[in-house]
Amino acid sequence: MSSLSTPVSRPPDAEGAGPLLVVLDPSARQADGESVRIAKDVLRGGADVKVTLPESPSELDRVLAHRGRRRAVVIGSDQALQRVLQALHRHRELDADPVGLVPVGGPVATATARLLGVPAEPVAAARTVLAGSARRLGLLLDDGGGVVLSEVRFTGPRQGRTGGWRSLWAKLAAAEQASPSGSEELRIEVDGRLLADVHQRVRHLRVAMVGDAMELALDLDGSPHRLRAGRLTVAGRGFGYEADGCPVGPVRNRTWTVRPDSWRLLLPAG
Repeated sequence: MSSLSTPVSRPPDAEGAGPLLVVLDPSARQADGESVRIAKDVLRGGADVKVTLPESPSELDRVLAHRGRRRAVVIGSDQALQRVLQALHRHRELDADPVGLVPVGGPVATATARLLGVPAEPVAAARTVLAGSARRLGLLLDDGGGVVLSEVRFTGPRQGRTGGWRSLWAKLAAAEQASPSGSEELRIEVDGRLLADVHQRVRHLRVAMVGDAMELALDLDGSPHRLRAGRLTVAGRGFGYEADGCPVGPVRNRTWTVRPDSWRLLLPAG
């Protein structure tokens, strides 16, 4: 199942190149330092640019809170973009300004960027930041304050959150190798309707953001299901999941809700 569909076509918002706050993914320089250098050069050639390298979630919050009129631009992976959007959501500024993205990383780490239509090549992506158009996109919000761009994978019981800030910015390769533990006893409600109770065995559950809806792929007692929904609630004795590759849990319940047209991304004009 594709974790993201092509964005629904809507009239783009015209945007010019104002002052920029470049948030550099700490792993991007290790993954491809030359692409990072090229992207920064192109951006500096067309705008007033301030480059930051946040080393912790609190530092990321601080630089975004004090960005003033500067538009946030991420150089790095899909996961780096997710962390910036989550920080903006905490500040209630998710739709304050369009966000720019220059994808840097391997094909797995930048898969969502490609699906959204962001150019893969650093020069083209940086020029899109300077002269592109802002398109409105949807995402998932959860009741724990989380933001999901692409997908949620259920991975079974966890011993708690793993890794530090750098692991959260890391490439999604490890997440691609993860698989649900299977046979989870979960209570699943979709749009207020009970879909599975704890006496049933959830062998697989994956949630993806597709257009302006979430798509569920579910294997229940060996029977596969696929459906779309606007709201999903999962409850259990303690389960873990990965939101855009970031490990979360264990938690006992969580609700995800679709928020259409909730943020803006700079994409090629036309």
